[in-house]
Order: sequence, then C-alpha cells, then structure tokens
Amino acid sequence: MQSVIDQFPSTTVQITPLFPPLGMVTRPTVPTEQAAYYLNRKSQTCRSWACKENGPIRPLRINGRLAWPVSEIRTLLGCEK
Repeated sequence: MQSVIDQFPSTTVQITPLFPPLGMVTRPTVPTEQAAYYLNRKSQTCRSWACKENGPIRPLRINGRLAWPVSEIRTLLGCEK
C-alpha cells in the first residue's frame, strides 16, 4: 500500500499568510483573529485576555466587538513605527 506522499510526489504546498505583515498595516486597530496571528496566539487566548483584563494589551470595545490597537501590538513585539 502506498502512502499519500508516494501518490503525489511532485505536489508542493505553499502556504500564504492570511494577513499582511504588521509593518504594512495602516489601520489603527485590527480584529481579534488578526491580532492573534501577529501575537502568535490563538484568538481565544486574546478573547480571554479581553474578558479577564489580564493580558499584555487591552482591546477597545466598539459596538460589542474587540479592536486591538496596532500601535500596542507593535510595542509589545518590539517593532519600530
């Protein structure tokens, strides 16, 4: 019996990021999924930080949705700009 890899030996999978690099983000805030991507955390972790107010950054709440400040994400990650 052949393995899946043997059946498709020339197939190459290229994964593209879902979000633009943090340096290219011009909006003042990003949604939870995007913030989690930049912080290398699961989105539920970010939601937990928001609920318990114990995370390294606190989101804004806009009409019941979480908006994570890009400037604070950059500061937390040690990025310039």
